Amino acid sequence: MICVALGVERPAAGTRGVKTNPNLEEMTAMGLDDKLSNTGEDLKGKAKEATGKARGDESQEAEGKTDQSKSDLKQAGEKVKDAFKK
Repeated sequence: MICVALGVERPAAGTRGVKTNPNLEEMTAMGLDDKLSNTGEDLKGKAKEATGKARGDESQEAEGKTDQSKSDLKQAGEKVKDAFKK
């Protein structure tokens, strides 16, 4: 029996020990770091856009929208990678 969420494979009845996926922690940490980075980039983009609107600076507003778009594309890529991991 396999516990997918934890990446732990339970041994058959009558055997001892638990096998774990050594790469799971690394994969999870990398994925989480990427997702946090993308979310941070999205928030910076929203802040730039709002600041540009408040100041009437179309260039900064456009830059904020661009940052948000980049973040959205990266998040979509992360979702594709997550789908292939399953």
